[in-house]
Amino acid sequence: MDQVLQGYHLNDPTWFYLSFLLIVAVYFKFSRFWSIRNLDLALLLLIAPGLLLVRNGDETAAFGYAWLFSATGSLLVRALADGLITRRPRLEQNMNAAGMAFLCASTFLFLTTKLLTDAPDARAQANRRPIELMSGKASSTDVIRLDNAVLITGSPSTDGSKSDGRVKSIPDTALAGPATTLVTDGVAQISKVIVSQDSKLPMADDGERASPTDLDVVTNRLMAILAHLAVILGLALVGRHIFGDADLGFAMATLYMLMPCTAYDVGKFNHVLPAALVVWAIWAYRRPFISGTLLGLACAMLFFPIFLLPLWAAFYGRRGGLRFASAVVLTTAAILSSLTLLSNDSQGIVVQLLGYFPPAELPFFRSLDPANPSQGFWGPHEAAYSIPVFATYLVMVVALTIWPRNKSLSQVIPYSAAIVIGTQFWYPQQGGVYVLWYLPLLLLVVFRPLMINHFAPEIRPLWAFRRARAGSAPQPELAGSATSGATAP
Repeated sequence: MDQVLQGYHLNDPTWFYLSFLLIVAVYFKFSRFWSIRNLDLALLLLIAPGLLLVRNGDETAAFGYAWLFSATGSLLVRALADGLITRRPRLEQNMNAAGMAFLCASTFLFLTTKLLTDAPDARAQANRRPIELMSGKASSTDVIRLDNAVLITGSPSTDGSKSDGRVKSIPDTALAGPATTLVTDGVAQISKVIVSQDSKLPMADDGERASPTDLDVVTNRLMAILAHLAVILGLALVGRHIFGDADLGFAMATLYMLMPCTAYDVGKFNHVLPAALVVWAIWAYRRPFISGTLLGLACAMLFFPIFLLPLWAAFYGRRGGLRFASAVVLTTAAILSSLTLLSNDSQGIVVQLLGYFPPAELPFFRSLDPANPSQGFWGPHEAAYSIPVFATYLVMVVALTIWPRNKSLSQVIPYSAAIVIGTQFWYPQQGGVYVLWYLPLLLLVVFRPLMINHFAPEIRPLWAFRRARAGSAPQPELAGSATSGATAP
């Protein structure tokens, strides 16, 4: 940002203080201090101090993870208890819709400028691995991790010898699914147009370009911009068409941009894009096939939407659930087929798929380093303690799926948020810091009005459509009917 304003610098704590003041000024209900809205704002703002403690370093990381677990537990209770709140009065924001739209657009441009002007660190090179996989240059034994980080296991060295298969780098550990590779490669084609402009730059004295731009850095920035824009548009459309109030859409989108966790992880598109697809699936809930396609694509990008599939299938019922499941299966098959056809290294694809789902990374399957508190909450603790946590999470997913039997969208939204929030408790590496996984869903829970008639659409069988079509067809008129009422001469 100092290229635009000389001497300008905004660190993480300062952004937290500024966003805190803006959020309180716009959303806090000063006239109704003891209200659910104020409680929700307090719970949302409790996340940022834990993230700051974790980002500070190893000295405060352990306390930061404990803080995050406590705040995440409160948010989980809030999402599960959302159905008990029967009175939902309309609470206006302290700013009108035009002002919130301006604030949202200004914050989006500010964070975009920050993303474009900040110097990329070494973790931004992660996009090169999917691009190399698509071109056949990646090693067949590489496991792709695309949370601005790459995990390389067992890759052969240049001299033909193999490594010991140990982790080379784990800054962040959100596994990238096969759809991320396809989307990244598609956006990389657009990035090539931007990078090609560097060929027109003048040469420096040492033979290098004056301002070289790497393809993977441009791709990372472009995907991050598009992912956040998808979340903003999705929240606005849900507020307009599902909640029936465009002001709520602007309020949710603006709060999403003002949250400190959005600014902290603004470049982590692999966290944002699956959450955006879940929001769009909620917007298209009246069409099971479209919702299934969106959730299937989200599952192929990151693992956590997989746990939402049983809940959504139960929401649609037998016929709608069959369409929903068919869309998920067809989307997954199309992604895998495309990845197989476009890649020159089928063995690398198999390794990526086998390392995609996180149970292999659970702490009770492998030991963490107790001396490294930056690994997460489960690092310094006994690995066996996470087994009942994961089992309890699975019981919660099953319970939310089967009860109540006939669900409405007002129950699917908070239950989906609770399922995604629950993944933070058992995810071994840095569990609790992945706030962008559930933040858009949590905003839908906070701003949701009283919804009565938002149930799954009634899906009629195919034979019913044929019978209805046959019954509505015009019947041929008999020859004698036209003269039946006439008087014979």
